[in-house]
Amino acid sequence: MTHAALGGAWAALGGDAELLPRAFVVLRDGFLPARLPVRALARGCVGACALAAAELHARRCGGGVPAVRVDDGAVAAAFHSERHLLVDGRAPVSFAPLSRFWRTADGWVRTHANYPHHRERLLGALGLACEASVDTVAGELAGRSAAEVEEAVYAAGGLAVALRTPEEWAAHEQGRAVAERGLLHRSVVPGPESSGPRRLSAAPRPAEGVRVLDLTRVLAGPVATRTLALLGADVLRVDAPHLPELADQHADTGFGKRSTTLDLTRDADRRTFEELLAGADVVVTGYRPGALDPFGLAAEDLAARRPGLVVAQLSAWGAYGPWGGRRGFDSLVQVATGIAATEGSPEEPGALPAQALDHGTGYLLAAGVLRALTEQTAEGGTRLVRLALTQTARWLTSGFAEPVAGGEPVGEQAAPGSYDPQDPGPWLAETDSPLGRLRYARSPVSFAGGPVGWTRPPGPWGGDSPRWR
Repeated sequence: MTHAALGGAWAALGGDAELLPRAFVVLRDGFLPARLPVRALARGCVGACALAAAELHARRCGGGVPAVRVDDGAVAAAFHSERHLLVDGRAPVSFAPLSRFWRTADGWVRTHANYPHHRERLLGALGLACEASVDTVAGELAGRSAAEVEEAVYAAGGLAVALRTPEEWAAHEQGRAVAERGLLHRSVVPGPESSGPRRLSAAPRPAEGVRVLDLTRVLAGPVATRTLALLGADVLRVDAPHLPELADQHADTGFGKRSTTLDLTRDADRRTFEELLAGADVVVTGYRPGALDPFGLAAEDLAARRPGLVVAQLSAWGAYGPWGGRRGFDSLVQVATGIAATEGSPEEPGALPAQALDHGTGYLLAAGVLRALTEQTAEGGTRLVRLALTQTARWLTSGFAEPVAGGEPVGEQAAPGSYDPQDPGPWLAETDSPLGRLRYARSPVSFAGGPVGWTRPPGPWGGDSPRWR
């Protein structure tokens, strides 16, 4: 199944199937146990990203595509990176008390309230005071139907999703819309000007000299841009000053990047952003579809102002269907698409052993950017790459339905050591940083002669000037 996953991802990315034998997988026991083929998904997403990086490296430096090594231990540690992080010995804060499963009158609902504004909206939708306890919320939800809670919380701008079986999701209008699409979307964006082939000189890292505007939050998007930073890109994350990121999440995904804040509703900050855009090569967005369009950040608007960009867009539910404008997170997508029902029991829902939709989609998004850069070196053009967590979920639950066109099977070899999630030492590292002493997961993206770590640790959120290096 590893070949089906890696081959399917590589085919969806438009990669040459003849390069698949360049990938080699080191198998280890104890790696992301689940009923669904999460192991294959993780190997496939990381392997496709590493292969795209190796391909771009060869395009810049000449010679053959270097060999790619996908080690189960490194992949598992990276897919748990937010859990392995330590800041001065302190374990990270994960889910907030109101981010969990709740029993309802007719089933289950999952909420997400890690951010203060999401907590406020959840409690407001339920008619509860802002200091309401877990027991109070549980009592309120127990008297309502899951569908009623889902709609009421969404209408209030919060996040709650009713538990569905795979069959119920397949019959849902959004589920049907997802099923009509592949793993990801790639296209050339028409614009008033055409751009010629991208010129990239030889460099030790495949994305060296590439400037990336990072307009993402939470996990999948930041994982993608963290990977591009590993590969040499100058990544500048831009956030609104009134929406600070969770501190531990920022530390986990901030390696190799710089972080600044701009309020795009202010004329001065808008001018600064336009100056950044004028020098950018890649724009990565992770907000719900349409949220950034009023600021001229739709793909067509970007192509008009900056021909030759790579535009990478990420969403939870997809930019289509009745849920196209909704907010969402990995945990909620698992609940809606039937994954939580599959991984659970008749008594209670379950979950994947990691936020695999976030991490997997993040590596696919980075791979899409890398492949777009490679294609631009020959053909130019403004490129669009678009992914959604629901599409990754469907790919997982359908057994990697993307076709594998040619290519020899991916090589595999069992390693003598297993992966111990309680002691993943070989795949962790430590460094000093402005945030303190950090223990973190190494990147699993590896190819012969490629980078083995980031050139800088994360700094304070919003602590950098809004300019390119």
